[in-house]
Amino acid sequence: MPTGSCIIVVTPDAQRTMNTHLGVSSLLCPPDIDLDTVAAGAVLYMEGYLFDRPEAKAAFRHASQTAHEHGRMVSLTLSDSFCVDRHRDDFRALVSDEVDILFGNEDELLSLYEVSSFDDAVAAVRADCAMAAITRGAVGSVIITHEEILVIDAEPVDQVLDTTGAGDLFASGFLYGLTKGLPLVECGRLGSIAAAEVISHVGPRPLVELRNLL
Repeated sequence: MPTGSCIIVVTPDAQRTMNTHLGVSSLLCPPDIDLDTVAAGAVLYMEGYLFDRPEAKAAFRHASQTAHEHGRMVSLTLSDSFCVDRHRDDFRALVSDEVDILFGNEDELLSLYEVSSFDDAVAAVRADCAMAAITRGAVGSVIITHEEILVIDAEPVDQVLDTTGAGDLFASGFLYGLTKGLPLVECGRLGSIAAAEVISHVGPRPLVELRNLL
């Protein structure tokens, strides 16, 4: 089976549509997990796009349980509202049982809890998960914990050209700050800075060293 591939179509309003073939990554199963790497990392970051087959779901559980056994944090990105629609019950069980930090956008969170109000979704995830970092496009992002809700402004961008990669770059900046022991507001700001860089040009990879933006 070939490696995964993805065709991304970007419209003039900078929104992207993905046509993805997961390829061999769709065969992810528990023996594929490098337990030493999981145990060594400060945070396990799990990608919801791979959460399709029963074997993959078992791999997610295997990895997250290993991380917790070694005192590590577990994070999950929901990836796409269609992924959530396909596997809502399993995603909700994983979030409730294993996830310390949930990443996603507003649409994904609404889908996860089958609500139409963002406030209702915030209340639901607050009861389910220790922390959630939810992006809301130009509005910015919201960091949700049991104790507080923090609103983070979006970083200004001269022109948004392509939103591909914005969620992952936000998560990277946020987790960088978190692993450095920074306050959650600063973690959210770093996430916004990283996301702002990647949406300012075409393509999902940063064109500059992100450390130079911090």
